[in-house]
Amino acid sequence: MILVTGATGGLGHETIDALLKTTPATEIAALVRDAGKAADLAQRGVEVRQADYFDYPALVQAFQGIEKVLLVSAVAFTDRLSQHRNVIDAAKEAGVKHLFYTSIQRSSDFVMPQVTESDLATEAYLKASGLMYTILRNGYYFEGLGYLIGSEVPESEIRVPAGEGKIAFVKRTDLAVATAALLTSAGHDNQEYTLTGSEAYSFHDVARELSELAGHPITYQSSEPAPYIAQKVAAGFPDFVATFFAQWADAARHGMLAGTHDTVERLLGHKPTSLREYLKATYFSTTDRS
Repeated sequence: MILVTGATGGLGHETIDALLKTTPATEIAALVRDAGKAADLAQRGVEVRQADYFDYPALVQAFQGIEKVLLVSAVAFTDRLSQHRNVIDAAKEAGVKHLFYTSIQRSSDFVMPQVTESDLATEAYLKASGLMYTILRNGYYFEGLGYLIGSEVPESEIRVPAGEGKIAFVKRTDLAVATAALLTSAGHDNQEYTLTGSEAYSFHDVARELSELAGHPITYQSSEPAPYIAQKVAAGFPDFVATFFAQWADAARHGMLAGTHDTVERLLGHKPTSLREYLKATYFSTTDRS
């Protein structure tokens, strides 16, 4: 039986959606903090189990009879490492055989606050646990692009503090399908994969594609972090969230998100979603939003 944590979140829920296309619902379990939010999964036959990453006894109970666990990493600005250790220890105590962990892509040595140190520590802890492991270093979601540049088509200019950095964006649904394929196939024991799109794009590329789709010129200018953060705060984001957006841009500037890998493409059996496809569906369609 496969258990997916964070099952009411974006990646967790979409991974279960993908699993259900190839795997009987009776072989899938969903770990959630609030069972009321997982009613749709229960209606589809998925077994919903309730536990919080901080509640070790509940985790041990939730993992009974589970062979594989997909640990969807905890959100930033929390004690990620303690939560991840609890899940790993509980999985081991419950007799889980194989744990998959969703880390974040690291194509350079750039250290991203709130993310890199806890990812490195979690990976090391998992490797030392004695559990069979698979580490999935996920690329930056296309869905996160809206946070960086805004959710509406810019009038004439994009300003992001990313310099000339590139990002190998990957659509979350593509990532979920690839993750489900790894969970349901053999040969991934004690392996590490970086899951990205097949092409890396600069914000110049984003501006060029938006220009062509919009039919008017849109340019990209790399900004300084402080005015970018101030702009995001003015738009209604808390200061620490606005700063986090700027840190992702800084990660792009320093090459952390630029490496391309063919693993997602091979698992999908086709090219993953391109920048143009994503922008067209998200910014220019009222009926084909994804």
